[in-house]
Amino acid sequence: MKNQYLSIRFVVIFVILIQGLLLQAQGAKVIQGVNPKIIKKTAQTATTDWPVLTTYDAHHLAKISMPIGGIGTGTVSLGGRGNLQDWEIMNTAAKGYIPTSEKLRYIGPFFALFTQTADGKKDARVLEGPLDYSLYEGAFGGTAVNHGFPRFETCTFKAAYPFGQVLLSDKKAPLTVRIKAFNPFIPGDAQASGIPIAVITYELTNTTNKAVFASVCGNMPNFIGEDGSVREPIGRGSALIPVGAKKNKNVFRNEKSVQGIYMSSDGVDKNAVAWGTMALSTSSSEKVSYRTSWSEEVWGNSRLDFWDDYSADGRLENREHNGEDRPMASMAVEVSVPANSTREVSFYITWHFPNRETWTPAEDGLSNMLTNYYTTQYKDAWDVIEKTMPQVPNLESKTKEFVTAFVNSDLPNVVKEAALYNSSTLRTQTCFRTADGNFYGWEGTSDTKGVCHGNCTHVWNYDQATPFLFGELARSMREIEFAHATDDKGMMSFRVNLPLERANEFARPAADGQLGAIMKMYRDWQLSGDNELLKKLWPKVKKTMEFCWIKGGWDANKDGVMDGCQHNTMDVQYFGPNPQMGIWYLGALRAAEKMATFSGDKSFAKTCNSLFEKGSQWMDKNLFNGEYYIHIIQPPKSRDEIAAPLLKGLESKDLENPAYQLGKGCLVDQLVGQFMAHICDLGYLTKEEHVKTTLNSIMKYNLREDSSSGFNNMRSYVLGDEKSLVMASYPGERPLFPFPYFTEAMTGFEYTASIGMMYEGQTEQGLSNIKNIRDRYDGLKRNPFNEAECGNNYARAMASWGAVIALSGFHYSAVEKSIAFTATPGTYFWSNGSAWGVCKINKETVEFSVQEGALELKKFCLKDSKEIKFKETLKIKAGETVVLNLR
Repeated sequence: MKNQYLSIRFVVIFVILIQGLLLQAQGAKVIQGVNPKIIKKTAQTATTDWPVLTTYDAHHLAKISMPIGGIGTGTVSLGGRGNLQDWEIMNTAAKGYIPTSEKLRYIGPFFALFTQTADGKKDARVLEGPLDYSLYEGAFGGTAVNHGFPRFETCTFKAAYPFGQVLLSDKKAPLTVRIKAFNPFIPGDAQASGIPIAVITYELTNTTNKAVFASVCGNMPNFIGEDGSVREPIGRGSALIPVGAKKNKNVFRNEKSVQGIYMSSDGVDKNAVAWGTMALSTSSSEKVSYRTSWSEEVWGNSRLDFWDDYSADGRLENREHNGEDRPMASMAVEVSVPANSTREVSFYITWHFPNRETWTPAEDGLSNMLTNYYTTQYKDAWDVIEKTMPQVPNLESKTKEFVTAFVNSDLPNVVKEAALYNSSTLRTQTCFRTADGNFYGWEGTSDTKGVCHGNCTHVWNYDQATPFLFGELARSMREIEFAHATDDKGMMSFRVNLPLERANEFARPAADGQLGAIMKMYRDWQLSGDNELLKKLWPKVKKTMEFCWIKGGWDANKDGVMDGCQHNTMDVQYFGPNPQMGIWYLGALRAAEKMATFSGDKSFAKTCNSLFEKGSQWMDKNLFNGEYYIHIIQPPKSRDEIAAPLLKGLESKDLENPAYQLGKGCLVDQLVGQFMAHICDLGYLTKEEHVKTTLNSIMKYNLREDSSSGFNNMRSYVLGDEKSLVMASYPGERPLFPFPYFTEAMTGFEYTASIGMMYEGQTEQGLSNIKNIRDRYDGLKRNPFNEAECGNNYARAMASWGAVIALSGFHYSAVEKSIAFTATPGTYFWSNGSAWGVCKINKETVEFSVQEGALELKKFCLKDSKEIKFKETLKIKAGETVVLNLR
């Protein structure tokens, strides 16, 4: 079974006294006039071990595939047994893709270990655990890449993303091995978190009383030109091999304390998306031997030649290029492991593939190619390693500091796991950055390409990881939405075409997407304090709000109630007032009111406030049925009553009895707008007691305790005896054909409801739902780092970061220079997209630290408890701690 635990580390800080005058105001203890001192944290000795959040035993490894790579660079994944798989570095998804040499059909990238003991006993095996049984049988034998090599008999996987560790041991091997793989991941630093590199270290431990000679050998085909998306049959049977490589070449280099094999191509078109360079390198100063090609393959002789050569003494003899378009590269690093000691050998895989095809190619073929941002920072893959190598220790240290602080926080492990592991989506081919630095995302990916293009507003509305970890990237999405995807009438295209001059070509609005974008704008402005961005975008933000009131629009009679033709994230149009769109609308009105007030537009602020008040009261009176909010289906009399932009994509031909409606169903995320309002600290949008009752009803009606006993007419993301929250239940009347996904269960929606429960004090219910999700992604049945919906690595699942915010009570406003936490004692991780740290709350003191970035504060709050105001703005830099006296 899966075991979880904390790796404990905390800093003991001296407490300083704070003078202040105590006043009582609004039920909270207010400490005014405080001007505290800041103390510098003492330097800490870095722990040698990586933090661990989850341990997967030998029975929970088959589906593990942890992406390693930078934001917008693509990734290669560390498999549960220590193998490398899902090579998605060439601008497209490639799930299951393991590149192989041209004629060595089942030989792909692998690392191997040779050892020789003092008495001369030799051993050689690949650095992987046992093969899963599912790979044993095929028409012509085992189907696993790199089958036929000896391997380690026991294997365990430990993770705290982005750190993955594989522990290998074997009674016949004189050394135990720990594989340590990661890529820098530092909140607030998208640059450092966007390096196209996989760092893989092999930690060799000798528990004997005599030294052991060892050699670690990395092997990798030069597959430039093959992105894994096109595969053709080979030989007999149904085996497939990718195509596209042409005249690739490998060259050994030894420069600037880096040695390795540089991979390029003389035959692949330089304008192709799969054209670029790669490198396999090491920082080791030990003796290195290499091959830039394996011998010619005839009846298995090539791999036999390699294994005979390597297993004889751990050293490699080079071979002449055998004419293959995909030559294999091998590099062996020799090291002596002293008795009862540990030595490390580090390898680096770097890549550089500049050409990305736009996700909306124009028919004329013009402007269909984009340039990846990361490739503007480096000349080629060798430049990546030369520039990054000196920084690796510091980047690892900063990443470890973040993950350790997060793992050691006093939040339930399932919350930390869901939030941290889903943040890996930012590194996958779901996301990319263009040369101008802008950040984009598909909804998810299929096995070979992106799925549902365009920063889809109604999907990315749910994401909380990006704004709270990398605010710069979130703000670029806001600029794209309002400055490029919104026309002069306020219609925001919910999918963005590229290049940006074509941004609004899709020309279809989504009610929830557009209204959620207004709330996201408010959230990201508050987190960043970027008043210039608000000033720049406010005219379009205002227009998007006014678009609701156009003739035939969502609230054409301007009464605060959404009742028009509302396209939404269920990929259908709702007709009539409903909670999902209606509460998004209320949240947008409240956010727009606050932004209008700040912008000096008092008249517009008053309008938004009036509509909010009327709409909120109307929904509570007319849509709340005593248990939850329902949808009153009110179709228009004809299409002429629907505004032209809202007609596009209209599914229902029968407007008198439209299909695909919610009706009287209990929708799992009917309170998604309230979820976002809590994230934004905008208060309740409808009656608090109705919100609480609704969430209890979702647990009552939507929780499916055993999926094998429930019917599902669509996609199955939950099977067997697994538990989930289904999309909608119908305790009463059900439409003949409800919205299509009503019987499904999808994690992003489940997180939304669960986090809503946490905000309402229904914490145990929320946690049980998140546990149900993570039990489904346990390494045995599904990949813990890939929560799918309409595609792999689905963006909506990053709603899971909201649980961290809810349970810590965190809210930060750079505009007001205020920060807030729960009053419940504990240690809480916090991040605002540009800085992060830890807040330790005790009964009498608060120790608040900034570990990266900087912060300015005028006010510190413990919700419903204490509020501390400072005489002067408190400026806290990285590595500094403030201790506040609560007495």
